[in-house]
Amino acid sequence: MNPVEAFLPETYTAGVPYALFAELRTTRPVCRIEEPAVGAWPAGPGFWAVFRHADVKHVLRTPEVFSSHLGATQIRDPDTPADLEFVRAMMLNQDPPDHSRTRRIVAAAFTPRAVRELEETIEERAAALVDSVAGRGEADFVELAADLPVWTLAQVMGVPEGDRRLLFDWAGRVIGYQDADYAGSSTAALEELSPMGRAALARRPAPAARRPDGRPMNPRSREALADMFAYAHALAERPRPGSVMARMREGGLSRDEFENMFFLFAVAGNETLRNGIPGGLLTLLDHPGSLRLLRDRPELTGPAVEEMLRFWPPVIDFRRTATRDVELGGQLIRRGEKVVVFHASANRDETVFTDPDRFDITRTPNDHLSFGFGPHVCLGAHLARVQMRAMLRAALDRLPGLRRAGEPVRLTSNFQNGLKTLPVRWGTDR
Repeated sequence: MNPVEAFLPETYTAGVPYALFAELRTTRPVCRIEEPAVGAWPAGPGFWAVFRHADVKHVLRTPEVFSSHLGATQIRDPDTPADLEFVRAMMLNQDPPDHSRTRRIVAAAFTPRAVRELEETIEERAAALVDSVAGRGEADFVELAADLPVWTLAQVMGVPEGDRRLLFDWAGRVIGYQDADYAGSSTAALEELSPMGRAALARRPAPAARRPDGRPMNPRSREALADMFAYAHALAERPRPGSVMARMREGGLSRDEFENMFFLFAVAGNETLRNGIPGGLLTLLDHPGSLRLLRDRPELTGPAVEEMLRFWPPVIDFRRTATRDVELGGQLIRRGEKVVVFHASANRDETVFTDPDRFDITRTPNDHLSFGFGPHVCLGAHLARVQMRAMLRAALDRLPGLRRAGEPVRLTSNFQNGLKTLPVRWGTDR
């Protein structure tokens, strides 16, 4: 197998290449991978790929050597120095001490105590979503589950009910830019939007907008997300007390930091669950023995969610940049070179997980890296787990005989491990 397959977005349309990852963990655990042009996107300089669990952990816990700030955290380099400077203001793309400062500003909204206050309403929302389709006998579980993280984010951020779909669309445009079905995502109904939502929508760039030099507009740039940032500033003028927006406004963030923090919540807090919940359910449906066990023993819901996260990590990889010459896995990495850690590979490392390709909802311990590791471990991990448990229990409790109703369709992306559709049915008809 050619290691470049680990980079190509179309590889993941067929599935995560676990066989390739297993081969590389054994033969080339840190290896150089080319970065060819993809569609209209130009070729890049290539990167060092890291596949073993221990090496991935090492990279993630040493920001002084493997920086999030130098080149940001996506494989593709930002298009211009100005684009790089802008995204460096995002918490995700900062190193300590700046990262520690911005994280503290919003961390209080995601403590276990704060999440517990939301937990009952999340469970009620998940049950209501499932009940809304229970009488149909079939549904697209991706579409069904997508509302829960959007609704939850709206509660955390103080976004009005009618503007929720804007969060959905922004996440789709950013995360799914490599997939033609998502790149132009627009599902928000104009008549349901608040005045500030309508004003923001009017600022949205054309789906095929390009830079002056003819290259595609970077979906993470300020220009490509003019509508989202206009909305962020309008919402900040009327923040709900105690909301993340209120904390952001009071926290002394710069303009760039504020816009990037809004981006992080609106996109990262949405898309990971939009992919993780259906992916986890698909994994369970494909393992009927585990499905029966979970129905019989609902107390296994927590461990089952952890195993779903290991088996179907929502995020495939993240990038760092070497701050100095360093040796890793027997390879000399030069200062300024890209280093990409593959969470999806680390989660199947046979030196850490017994029989790693077996789905086991009783697995313990379960040291998966789906929420990252080190200073950048996911701030919303506890909230994500609450939503996954709520949606899983609602589906299993309210949809008897839940099963596949056709082949799922995967997202074309080398970053998010996503599904675009997951047809399911329930009831006694076969």
